[in-house]
Amino acid sequence: MKISNFNLIQDEESITAKALVSFEDCSQPDKEVFIKTSKAYAKYFDINPHSFLVGCLLPAIHFGEKRLVMDQEICPFLKEGLETAMHILSDWTKGKYHPLKIEAPVMSEIRQVKTPVAGMFMSGGMDSLAALRLNRLHYPRKHPGYVKDGFFLHGFDIGGVVERGMKYHVFDRAMESISKITDDAELSLIPVYTNIRHLCDERELWLNYFFGSVLAAISHSFSKRMNLVFIGSSYDIPNLHPCGSHPLLDPEYSSLDLRIRHRDYHLSRIEKIKIVSQWDIAFQNFRVCLANVPDRLNCGKCEKCVRTMTELTALGLLAKTRAFVEDEITPKHISQFDITIRVRPPFYRPLIPMLKEQGRDDLAQAIEKQLLK
Repeated sequence: MKISNFNLIQDEESITAKALVSFEDCSQPDKEVFIKTSKAYAKYFDINPHSFLVGCLLPAIHFGEKRLVMDQEICPFLKEGLETAMHILSDWTKGKYHPLKIEAPVMSEIRQVKTPVAGMFMSGGMDSLAALRLNRLHYPRKHPGYVKDGFFLHGFDIGGVVERGMKYHVFDRAMESISKITDDAELSLIPVYTNIRHLCDERELWLNYFFGSVLAAISHSFSKRMNLVFIGSSYDIPNLHPCGSHPLLDPEYSSLDLRIRHRDYHLSRIEKIKIVSQWDIAFQNFRVCLANVPDRLNCGKCEKCVRTMTELTALGLLAKTRAFVEDEITPKHISQFDITIRVRPPFYRPLIPMLKEQGRDDLAQAIEKQLLK
């Protein structure tokens, strides 16, 4: 793979970093990839070779490229990290993903940020909201780890799958809802758009190995302003497994001028929900749905919605949030999904005794039945 034609374009509404990706060892077509944000954040944004190196690495490995070539200078600390990440991925895939050779000149110095800022990713889900809440509880306002900026991304669950459409109206609606939370936390919410996922949108690649590197790519695009970016964990320590964002992988996407930290993986999903439930503006406006339907923030029907509604029921909290239209969950909701796939059982098993304590033996039995399949 060659990454070339780096270009930074600014118009009246946005600023975009672009590069051309060319494959050498497979038949994939050339593709121009981009990372874009609002013009309002142009002074924080740059065309950083690290963004395209990290973001394009997984598709290159997936398609069997033997090398990744750039004529732009890269941080040797990042290059070493990527070597480690590639060997982790090789181990996870039992050798299917072979480490490739990174061919790029190394920089002799790093860019110094005068007043560094910490940032984080803000999806509006429980992982990111718990991370933000804990940041506000644990970090004094003047501490450099006090998060000032949050990224909301188009090109992940919204706009990530070409066949489902770009759904910009869904993105804008979600942005509006999440802004209520970030305004309360005095956090700048930065919209970011990218098509890096479109290099290869195979579901297994994206979920198991790829998406964390794209989060890192976004982070590096803002290294003129930030030297630390937090990524909220997807799983807790007892249930860690190969995943696109992982405490072994995410830090290896750091450079010496930008540290990436995977956080809160000591907390279970239930513990995170409890934290969010104590922050009312977040508890009324969270977004967990991946269906991205046109008329509702959370559809109440997809597996992620049903799971979250069941968790809230187990905690006696479902009727206390407006984030779902529904305030009741039934065994029929649970029985329509295979809850044994993609490391879902660790989310459901702890709910069984909790639901029984709430007098919802029907839901507990529905989960037990599905787990036996």
